[in-house]
Amino acid sequence: MGTDLHDVLRSLRVWDAELPSFDPASAPAEPLALFTEWFTRAVAAGQTEPHTMSLATADEDGLPDARIVMLHGADENGWSFASHATSRKGRQLAERPYAALGFYWPAQGRQIRIRGPVTTASPEESQADLHARSTGALAAALVGRQSDVLPSLAELDRASDAAWERAESAPDSPAPTWTLYRLRPDEVEFFQGDARRRHARLVYRRTETGWTTELLWP
Repeated sequence: MGTDLHDVLRSLRVWDAELPSFDPASAPAEPLALFTEWFTRAVAAGQTEPHTMSLATADEDGLPDARIVMLHGADENGWSFASHATSRKGRQLAERPYAALGFYWPAQGRQIRIRGPVTTASPEESQADLHARSTGALAAALVGRQSDVLPSLAELDRASDAAWERAESAPDSPAPTWTLYRLRPDEVEFFQGDARRRHARLVYRRTETGWTTELLWP
C-alpha cells in the first residue's frame, strides 16, 4: 500500500509548543543585536542546529539555487559562511555576488531572512577560519572537488581516507580554494509566528544614514 503524500502533509501541525512573544516596538535600532538575542534564545530553547541556514544564490542565467550551510559568524561586517571557491555556490557568487540567507527555528516559531551583497575574505583569513574548525571540517575541505561529478563512492572513500590522514597528521595543511564569504545585509526581516496566525514581521532596511524599520502584514 502506497503512502498518500497529501494525507501526510495534512496530518502535520506546527508550533505545538508555547511560542515566545515579540514586541517590534522594543526592537533594537540595528538588526545584529536582535539576531544575537534571537539566536541565543534559540540555543537556550534546544533548537536543533540553530547555526544552520539556507543560502540562496543565482547562476549566470539568473536561475535560483539554494542549499543549507553553516553560519561561521556575524558581526558589523556581515554574516559569514565558507565554501570552496570552485564549488557551485562559489562559482555563482563569483558571477553574481549577491545572496540571501534564511534561518528557521521552529522551536520558537521564528525565522530570519537576510539578503545583500557578498564579499570574500583574504586567503589568510579564510585559512584561519578553516583551521579554527574541527578535524572533520579540515578533512572535508582537503577532499575538495565540491560539486564536481563523482565517478564512484569508492573513489570518495579513498579521497576521504587520505584527507583524514593528512588532517590528523598535519592539522595546518592548507586548502587553497577554501574561502570565507561575508554577506553584508541590505535587508533583514524578523518573523515571529503566532498560533492564531497573527504573525509579527519586522524588516530592517539599510540606508545611507543607518537602518529604518517597517512592519509587514503576515
